[in-house]
Amino acid sequence: MRTITAILAVCGGVLVASGALAVAALPSPQTHFGFAPGADGKLLDYEQIVGYLKLLDERSPRLEMRQIGTSPLGKPMYVVFVSADENIARLDELHAINRRLALDPEIPEAERAGLVANGRVFVLETLSMHANELAPCQGFLQHAWELATTADPAVLAQLANVVLMVVPAHNPDGLDMVVENYRKYAGTPWDGADLPAVYHRYVGHDNNRDFVTLTQEDSRAIARLTSSEWFPQVMVEKHGMGGSGPRFYCPPSHDPITENIEAGLWTWIATFGTSMARDMHQDGLTGIAQHWAFDDYWPGSTETCIWKNVVGLLTENATVNGASPIFVEPTELVANDKGVVEYAKSVNFLDPWPGGWWRLGDAVVYELSSFRSLLRTASTYREELLRFRNDICRREVERGRTQAPYYFVLPPTQRDRGEWVKLVNLLLEHGIQVYTATERVTAGGRQFEAGSVVVPLAQPFRPFIKEVLEKQRFPLRHFTPDGEIIRPYDITSWSLPLHRGVTAEQVDVRAPELEKRLRRLEAPLALPAGPRELPAGSWGVAFSANENEAFRAAFAALKAGLPTSRIDKPLAVGDVTLPAGSFAIRPGADPRTLSKLLGEIGVPATVLAAEPAGLRQVKLPRIALVETFFHDMDAGWTRYLLDSYGVPFQVVHPGDFDKTDFAKTFDLVIFPSTDKNVLEQGRYKSQDHYYLPDLPPEFRKGIGAKGMEKLMAFFDTGGVILAWGRSCGLFLDGLEIQRGKDVTEDFRLPVSDIGDELGKKGLDVTGSWLRVKVLQDHPLTWGMPPESGVFSRGRPVFRTGQPAPDADRRVLASFPEHDILLSGYLEGEKLLANTAAAVWTRKGKGQLVLYAFAPQFRASTPATYKLLFNALLLPRL
Repeated sequence: MRTITAILAVCGGVLVASGALAVAALPSPQTHFGFAPGADGKLLDYEQIVGYLKLLDERSPRLEMRQIGTSPLGKPMYVVFVSADENIARLDELHAINRRLALDPEIPEAERAGLVANGRVFVLETLSMHANELAPCQGFLQHAWELATTADPAVLAQLANVVLMVVPAHNPDGLDMVVENYRKYAGTPWDGADLPAVYHRYVGHDNNRDFVTLTQEDSRAIARLTSSEWFPQVMVEKHGMGGSGPRFYCPPSHDPITENIEAGLWTWIATFGTSMARDMHQDGLTGIAQHWAFDDYWPGSTETCIWKNVVGLLTENATVNGASPIFVEPTELVANDKGVVEYAKSVNFLDPWPGGWWRLGDAVVYELSSFRSLLRTASTYREELLRFRNDICRREVERGRTQAPYYFVLPPTQRDRGEWVKLVNLLLEHGIQVYTATERVTAGGRQFEAGSVVVPLAQPFRPFIKEVLEKQRFPLRHFTPDGEIIRPYDITSWSLPLHRGVTAEQVDVRAPELEKRLRRLEAPLALPAGPRELPAGSWGVAFSANENEAFRAAFAALKAGLPTSRIDKPLAVGDVTLPAGSFAIRPGADPRTLSKLLGEIGVPATVLAAEPAGLRQVKLPRIALVETFFHDMDAGWTRYLLDSYGVPFQVVHPGDFDKTDFAKTFDLVIFPSTDKNVLEQGRYKSQDHYYLPDLPPEFRKGIGAKGMEKLMAFFDTGGVILAWGRSCGLFLDGLEIQRGKDVTEDFRLPVSDIGDELGKKGLDVTGSWLRVKVLQDHPLTWGMPPESGVFSRGRPVFRTGQPAPDADRRVLASFPEHDILLSGYLEGEKLLANTAAAVWTRKGKGQLVLYAFAPQFRASTPATYKLLFNALLLPRL
């Protein structure tokens, strides 16, 4: 591999004499920082990257930076526009052309021709979303400098046709965490060690799993660029991957692909990917894979762009240990995934890399080649891409007028009104046109009340509407006839109505009378305001347990010191019936405290004239949240959810258990889904082999025997433990309680995991939404309907048995006999029939709530939040 300095010198923009002054005024990254981006042992943090780009912005008419939002930790986020100076000068005019072509299906042909002639192709590039995938964000500075200083006529012609819009670091918080960690250990025995945390405030590597639900601030900032602000025609999301396989991946993707995207968009994705592979091969780069590993089925890998008519691309680059080189033996090279199984020359892998040293600088060279290819291809097809953007807008609107489904209707009468409002506002945030029915209407043989939210499919982003509002049915594709199925890259269900517990009715016939009675929703939806102050003489207020917002109100009231109780039986208040478990809140000494709370909660309260019977006082629990140092994303999502609902907690790491007095400090301990071996021993296990993470020893300590003794002492004295997913395994084998220096009581809870057994018999669940029956009239299920969906990966699956003395159990949720799959993919449904999905169990005064599913999965399953929230408020026995 040629050195990075040589590559940058040879392959950079050709700088002729007329550009000499520009070069002097604009120092190269190597001159500015004293090293070339990608140099061994050197990383640039976010502030350095932004600082250099601001310098280019100040001194070059070819760049302009604009802030697009803030990161979850408050860092400013930017998009950097790079183009010919005349295009930069007319960015706002070009923005208006983009919007018109993307959203207006009725442009007269002559006017459209003018827009195409005057428009420019906008290529959005989002870099290093996963913060340890460093080559894109490090290498872009060299690319930006080349474009700002080049006098190469070919490149200048490309810049005249194209506007690059680059988010230089998709994840600023994580980038700084990773760089700081690398610098800390550079030159030590732990040089290149992993970050002992998620590289984000909350979600780490899962941040590209957030582009449907948009829970994180950085996700929202970037989504606005494509959904409601700049409407680029092309987008690329640039990632990194493991270092022992292909060097680079570029489109086309492998099967399965989403069926809601028209063929024309797939052909454009192939055009860019094929051009990129060709250009990189011409640059002498090897190890480029296509049609490999990555699919475009789940709407995550390209930030939902392709569902909004953008030519969405994904690239992956082989990574190193931060900026420390790795040596890869030829015998270690593997591909081992769909499309390229053997590491050998094939139609999807034309020129394998032979192995040897691999440096961050090498990865930067690959990035620069791919950057240049994107610019070249976008310029080559400027007119065609601009026309295509409006053509696909026209076709999607026409499909919505002529093909079912025609509408999705979300009536205002919902079990959880707050989630109905949030879903509607999320659609608005995605750039979807949403309407309300001005009066009672009939469509498809069904009557819908006034105020119903109607989402017509006759609009440009029709593919996105279908994708997120319908139920998912995984498209079964096989490697050979009747052979092994092609498995999805990630999950197979993301239906917003199902995951949120919101009723959405699909209408499959055109209803002109409905369309006449629709009013465009121009601002975020809100429920009618409830009382903002407690009327004189009233006892308090109540919030229905059916609504997640009621729990937000309860936690806020408890933190503010307001007397808070739960009503243990249904209560009729005028024309409102409050279900069992609803919250009753009384004012405190300062009436303004309750008034402030009433103004902050998204659902109206019900005024209580008198004290209800059957109140159960609740207290704010002292919560320990267990989080490992092993990039613990599920714990991060749990932290996010608790923070969002105002629930205080303290993080406890497994290695701290032996010195934590749980019984004295906490009421409740939460174990998000984490491998049992990681929790116990601080190491991974695969079959019969253990292996260690690349973390210093102080971050690899497990709970150990002493830590488990402390946890069981907490349990024995009445502590409550919640666990879901893989963490359940910690409690389903033999347990013991130390009752003195020489006295130990061994016991087993009356719950076992049969998931592995069912898997061997053919159970296969690929991240799907499954139907469960929910136990009613129980404090742990208050607010839940008799049937719900849960997000399941098929492990664990519970079976309960008769308890030993001083123990008990209750099945809180179980899979029915038939029709278990609601959305996604499920093989071996009969094996799940009549098994338990959630169980409460006890031993003495200790209580344990086990979930076979993640009740808060990626903060995307509000339909099951109550199962977690109720458990947080479970009183001690």
